Amino acid sequence: MDLSNLSPAPGATKNRKRLGRGPGSGNGKTAGRGHKGRRSRSGGNSPPGYEGGQMPLQRRLPKRGFRALDHRDFASVNLVQLERFADGTVVDPPTLVAQRIVRKGQAVKILGKGELTKKLTIKAHAFSAAARNRIEALGGAVEVVPRA
Repeated sequence: MDLSNLSPAPGATKNRKRLGRGPGSGNGKTAGRGHKGRRSRSGGNSPPGYEGGQMPLQRRLPKRGFRALDHRDFASVNLVQLERFADGTVVDPPTLVAQRIVRKGQAVKILGKGELTKKLTIKAHAFSAAARNRIEALGGAVEVVPRA
């Protein structure tokens, strides 16, 4: 057995369709292209979304909404979710990922819902005013981390 003896398994390969080679081939004359029309011509094909002159779906549906190019979704984390950390802990995005509070690669925003009783140092991409006030009132620290 060597590379010169390798061949595809029986039935694995088919001969290509030889178009326009006479009536006996079964694909003579129009070569499977039918009669007339855009697809029968050489170089004739339709752009994506073309529906034969019918108003395309993309143009029939109304335009809706706008999303800025620099838009970034935040994973929301409430203060009540940070209660599980020990007093004096530094809570940052990798710590939140390890605790399965947010998914990896998400920007984190801390919101002020719920009670926080522990003094924490929290590093996140954004904070609501209420969250910032409550954390600092308990003697904790707030640090805004730049987005990657």
